[in-house]
Amino acid sequence: MPRPACLLPVVAATALLLTACGTDRAGSGNTGADTAEPSSRTQVDDPGKDGVRITSLTLPSASPSPTRSTSVSAETLTVDSGISATYEVTNKGTKTLTYTVVFTFTSADGGAMSNQTATVRDVGPGKTVRGTVRAGRLPLTTPRVTGAKVLEVTKVPASEAPAAPGTCPASGIRVSADRGDAAMGLRVVGLHLDNCGTRDYTIKGYPKLELLDDDFNPVHGIKILAGSTEITTGAGPDKPPQTITLKPGESATAGLVWRNTTEFGTAVNVPYVRVRAKAGAAPVTVTPHLDLGTTGKLGVRPWVKAQS
Repeated sequence: MPRPACLLPVVAATALLLTACGTDRAGSGNTGADTAEPSSRTQVDDPGKDGVRITSLTLPSASPSPTRSTSVSAETLTVDSGISATYEVTNKGTKTLTYTVVFTFTSADGGAMSNQTATVRDVGPGKTVRGTVRAGRLPLTTPRVTGAKVLEVTKVPASEAPAAPGTCPASGIRVSADRGDAAMGLRVVGLHLDNCGTRDYTIKGYPKLELLDDDFNPVHGIKILAGSTEITTGAGPDKPPQTITLKPGESATAGLVWRNTTEFGTAVNVPYVRVRAKAGAAPVTVTPHLDLGTTGKLGVRPWVKAQS
């Protein structure tokens, strides 16, 4: 059977962890083995977004050979694409920041062929960090990748960034937010608390929240509700707050619930939420992108111990 000379879109994003300090070149992330195919690099004139821009794109000179097992159908043949983009992150602010960047590799007509996510940590004020993001393994078929661009940039103070996967903060407590769920205007984002330390950790009630704008200043005028019943009953009944003791290795979850209904007034969007597991705990800033519409309300569900 002739081999197709093109690539199919993928939607999975692969996290690439990069450590950055000062003006430097970060290590390359790779979602598959290095390709041995000849390749060519093209300089890219990219205006970028929020201090992040692509500087060059590397494409293979020939279509790489597919690999498959005998149980895999033709539609799921995949190749290490050999495609990568070089980028740079410039911090134009006054605080050391950690960036999370979504890159998209595109076809000639602008369609997204592959989205990849890179986290660039500890970029100091006025500093530039360079790195490489790879398109990774892609199924065969449809248009060939011809370009790349910066799709989305979020950045938080480095001292409040969620811990890197597989690491544990000095506090022994790791706080993060998931990607959430949305249906019919209802939004639900989970907060996760992991005891990755060596001592028991006790919490009670609700996580402590502070809503922040693009400049990390407090957002006022939003009522933070204890529970989600006033927002919806679709997220399940509110459980009463309890005292929970997490042993090392145990976890708890809470939740943010809101609607994006827009009626009279000005819609409010909150890009950042500063989370403390309890009063006095070290803050962690997450990016749930609260599109609160004109509702003026955010429901918060209490911590509950996660099932093992």
